[in-house]
Amino acid sequence: MSNPAIRTVYLNGAFLPENEAHISIFDRGFLFGDGIYEVTAVLEGKLVDSPLHMARLERSVGEIGGFLPISTDEIVEIERRLITENGLVEGMIYLQYTRGAEDRNFFYSKDLQPTLLLFTQSKKLDVASVMETGLKVKTVPDQRWERRDIKSVCLLPQVLAKRIAKEAGCDEAWMVEDGFVTEGASSTAYIITADDKIVTRANSNMTLPGCTRLAVLDLAREHGLTIEERPFTVEEALNAREAALTSASNFIVPITEIDGKAIGGGKPGPMIARLRVLYMDNARKTAV
Repeated sequence: MSNPAIRTVYLNGAFLPENEAHISIFDRGFLFGDGIYEVTAVLEGKLVDSPLHMARLERSVGEIGGFLPISTDEIVEIERRLITENGLVEGMIYLQYTRGAEDRNFFYSKDLQPTLLLFTQSKKLDVASVMETGLKVKTVPDQRWERRDIKSVCLLPQVLAKRIAKEAGCDEAWMVEDGFVTEGASSTAYIITADDKIVTRANSNMTLPGCTRLAVLDLAREHGLTIEERPFTVEEALNAREAALTSASNFIVPITEIDGKAIGGGKPGPMIARLRVLYMDNARKTAV
């Protein structure tokens, strides 16, 4: 069943047609970028990695000194209702939290009530063709702030990075700081070494703690695969056996080209293919 022309969205306690949902021009998310967001994948009408996304949402809101107006259990029920009402089979649920709306002032009121918005997006996610061709990546300087562990709505650096990547004929940007890859513009970055080690940065304020990343690494450990949580250089990536990215909208997919240079002979490798199967099987089993 496809999404109706006019979706039902959730805004501050009400389920509304999207063309009737309105947010104040004084909302701090609009004026200051003072907000948090989450994107949860939907497969076969079910939420993928939902507990991980809700835990990250609570953490990010707490890190900016905010509070959720309802519980995460209630949010999950709202997501399920939106899936049903919009007939969503495959795609994403987008959630945005902001501190609320009042006249513009850096010093917000302590009793300000948050804004909470959720809507669905229909999108084909489990695309087999990407496993045959892989993605192309462009490296760009990392120009973001120092609290990248907070899933902030302030995404201008990522927007600009993705534009540069697209203009270069690439699918994603890898952001680089002091010669080391931090992460993708909207994804976590990985390489596979010649001795089959999975290398990715450890979680810190330098990167966003990816939910798909956590699920993939847990599965890798369960199956006896070797993981090194450390930074890697662009040079290492260019000489890696395989490379990959994870995100809620891509799951785990291979990268076959970085800055115009073929990785692994320009073809997806066996390690990422194995991790993709493990992740997709687990995602379908655990989706709620």
